Amino acid sequence: MPVLRGCSGRRRNRVRLRDVSDALDQFHPLVAGWFRERLGAPTPPQVEGWPRIIGGESTLIAAPTGSGKTLAAFLACLDRLVRDGLRAPLRDGVRVLYISPLKALSNDVQKNLSAPLAELAERAARDGVRFPEIRVAVRTGDTPVGERDRMARRPPHVLVTTPESLFILMTSERGRAALGGVETIIVDEIHAIAGDKRGAHLALTLERVERLVQRTSGRAPVRIGLSATQKPIERVARLLVGTRRELPAIVDAGHARALDLAIEITDDELGAVASHEQMDRVYDRIAALVAEHRTTLVFVNTRKLVERVAAALETRLGEDQVAAHHGSMSRTLRLRSEERLKTGQVKCAVATASLELGIDVGVVDLVVQLGSPRAIATLLQRVGRSGHSPTHAGPRGRLFALTRDQLVECAALVRAIRRGNLDELKVRDWPLDILSQQIVAACACEEVGEDELYELVTAAAPYGALPRAQHDAVVAMLAEGVSHRRGRAGAH
Repeated sequence: MPVLRGCSGRRRNRVRLRDVSDALDQFHPLVAGWFRERLGAPTPPQVEGWPRIIGGESTLIAAPTGSGKTLAAFLACLDRLVRDGLRAPLRDGVRVLYISPLKALSNDVQKNLSAPLAELAERAARDGVRFPEIRVAVRTGDTPVGERDRMARRPPHVLVTTPESLFILMTSERGRAALGGVETIIVDEIHAIAGDKRGAHLALTLERVERLVQRTSGRAPVRIGLSATQKPIERVARLLVGTRRELPAIVDAGHARALDLAIEITDDELGAVASHEQMDRVYDRIAALVAEHRTTLVFVNTRKLVERVAAALETRLGEDQVAAHHGSMSRTLRLRSEERLKTGQVKCAVATASLELGIDVGVVDLVVQLGSPRAIATLLQRVGRSGHSPTHAGPRGRLFALTRDQLVECAALVRAIRRGNLDELKVRDWPLDILSQQIVAACACEEVGEDELYELVTAAAPYGALPRAQHDAVVAMLAEGVSHRRGRAGAH
């Protein structure tokens, strides 16, 4: 069972239930009945997380891929929408804001949220119950202009977006109007951005959203984070809720699972770089592994390498058996690759981190990592994409070391995982380029006093220790511009 920690990081009493199925008694009979019929018994993260979320408590759920984190967060929100909608038609406006780090994952989340709604509507119709209209929409860089306009005219009840698209929405008048009634903010795969500037950027945007909601409705939205297990998990929790709140409840299901991990090398002597002949033998071995399994995910570290490896495997397996997937591909091609893999039309997909997170690609038997993934968390995340079927003993991964350095790295990673070690998460402290962007955006939307702006900025965890003098210097630079030989430029 997962461990539940409270605001101080100390262990809290776990939620004790007579049976895990009792967790569903908290929901409307229509929602609970759908879950039992469709999914059976809830998972431990769901059992532990639901009471906290239903009680209006900000919560971080840390669990491996395939443990039901999405429904752990979303089902309580869906239940509230269903209950309210059965009493009276729901008014237009975003009530649940679902933030995903990847465009591809956002589209997948929308499908996985829309499907339960459609099934609930069918179940309600069978029972003679009028099911409320609950609309889910995606707003990312891939969203067509016409769809964005329709969304602005009639905002959905559940909005799925990315950190960058949310930032843009917060700078528009219609976007801010749609977000003023947000009740719950769900940040999916928060660990994926916690250690970089995107995490700092999102943290500031979340504080701006909270300020907007408080001014509009007089309350702060509940924040829910979904994460892989990190070390220390409290840093992810602090990033989620900022510096002004106590730490959220932390449901940590751990990361220790039975993993079938092995390192593969060719008979060639490893050097500083891999030769063409060595790569041919590597491709031959990967093709053999693909042939032995129903579905295989091959991860590489660059987009250019995706195309090269996919082409090499196509010559060995056939063009109709290999799909490519990376962030530079068009939305249509990405979705086509995901669908072909999910439906079993291809045996293999070659991808970057674009398929590393929780995009639904069906049952995966084997994960191949070409080269070193460079981090324990990355390897765990990627290998964890496999082995979710009841017939699997657990995740299965093969690492191909191409050079001497990669062999040492891969060996160290496998050893660390077998010992249960994790990388230490390091959050960037107050990146000033991100701060500049957010200050300009915040002040463009409304008039903000300097003290009020500083309070807003330091409410975000990465900026909690930002000195006032440093903040004022950034504001002055933005207001006055930067000096150069011909005068000053860049003033806002």
